[in-house]
Amino acid sequence: MPLYHKLGNFPQKRHTIFKKKDGTLHYEQLFGTIGFDGMSSLLYHLHRPTQVKEVGKVLDMAPRAAVEYNIKSRLLKGFQVTPEDDYLQSRKTVLFNSDVHVGLAAPKKSLTEYFYKNTDADELLFVHKGSGTLKTFLGEIPFEYGDYLVIPRGMIYQVEFDTEDNRLLITESYHPIYTPKRYRNWFGQHLEHSPFCERDFKLPQNLQTYDEKGEFLMKVKKQGQLHHLVYATHPFDVVGWDGYNFPYGFSIHNFEPITGRVHQPPPVHQTFETSAFVVCSFCPRLYDYHPQSIPAPYNHSNIDSDEVLYYVDGDFMSRKGIDEGYISLHPAGIPHGPHPGTYEASIGKSKTEELAVMIDTFKPLKLTQQAMDIDDGKYYKSWLE
Repeated sequence: MPLYHKLGNFPQKRHTIFKKKDGTLHYEQLFGTIGFDGMSSLLYHLHRPTQVKEVGKVLDMAPRAAVEYNIKSRLLKGFQVTPEDDYLQSRKTVLFNSDVHVGLAAPKKSLTEYFYKNTDADELLFVHKGSGTLKTFLGEIPFEYGDYLVIPRGMIYQVEFDTEDNRLLITESYHPIYTPKRYRNWFGQHLEHSPFCERDFKLPQNLQTYDEKGEFLMKVKKQGQLHHLVYATHPFDVVGWDGYNFPYGFSIHNFEPITGRVHQPPPVHQTFETSAFVVCSFCPRLYDYHPQSIPAPYNHSNIDSDEVLYYVDGDFMSRKGIDEGYISLHPAGIPHGPHPGTYEASIGKSKTEELAVMIDTFKPLKLTQQAMDIDDGKYYKSWLE
C-alpha cells in the first residue's frame, strides 16, 4: 500500500545529525522490505535498536499436516477453538501451505508481558469478536469488530484487548500483502472504481515513546521457530518516523460492493492480494437487477486454487447449515456451488446481509490436527439431493 505517513519528530534530511536534548544522537533505522527496493520507513530511536542481552529458549511453531493431500470439501467449526489466556498460545493454525498459514485465535488476555515480532510473514488479522488497540513501535491503531489489521513482517507489537471475549482469523503470508493493483493508478493512488480508498484506512496514531533500560522479553518468529530474546531497552523508543512501511487497519464495513445486472464473479470482492493468494470480502449488498437474474453463484470449478470461506455474520445465501465462525474449504480439482435449493430460492430476492472473508490460495492447503478436531466430517456430502 504505497501511502506516505509520518508521526513524531525527525530531521528534515535523511541520514543526517538528529540530536536529543542532552546533545547525544538519536539512532536511525531503516525499516524496509525486499532488500532496499521495497516500501520502507525511517525510524529514529532513543537507544540503539540492536542491543540484545540474551538469546534464550526456542519453541517449534511450524504446523504439522494431519492431512497433506486433501480432496474433501471441509467444514470447520471455528468457535470450537478453546479460548486461552496467552495471545500466541491461542493462535491455532488450521490450514497451511508454503505460502500462507490460516489460523484461528481466541485470546482472553492482552499481550503485555512480552513483545512479538514475526520475521517470517506479513500478518493479516481479522477481528470477528472483540475490540482494543494494536500497539507498535510506529504508533497505535484502535480496532473493533470487522477490522482487518495488516501488520508487516518485522513489526514489533503488542495487543491490548478491552474484554476477554475475542475471536480472530489470522492469515500469515510469506509474500507481501498489498491492496489489489487493479484498484490503483501507476502512482499508487486508489482509483475511482475501487471499492475502498485511502480515506478508509486506519493509520497509526498516538506514538508512545519509552525511554527505559532493563530486560524486555521479545518473542521472535523466524523460520517457523519462536525465539526468546531479551533486549536491553524498551522496543517502543521511537521518537519519530516517516515512510511507507507501517501497519494499518481497514474495516470490512467500509468495503463498497460492486454489483451488476447479472451475478458478478468473486474477484469483484477482492480486498487484498499477494503473489500466492487473494483475500475477498463478501458484504451486505443489493442483488443483480436483470429481470431474469439468478443471484446465487453458479457452480464453478476450483481448478487452480483452494477456496477458504470464513463466515462472519448474516445468512450466506448459497449455503445451508452455516453458523458464524465456520470455515468451509473447497479444494482445487473439484467443482462446487450453491447447496440444493438455494439456487432456486435466490430468484427474486433483492439483497443479502451476508458477511464473510474468503481466501483463495494458488497452492493446495494442508490440514492440521487442530483443523481435524473441529471438522464436521460430512460437509462434502452436503450437495447430495
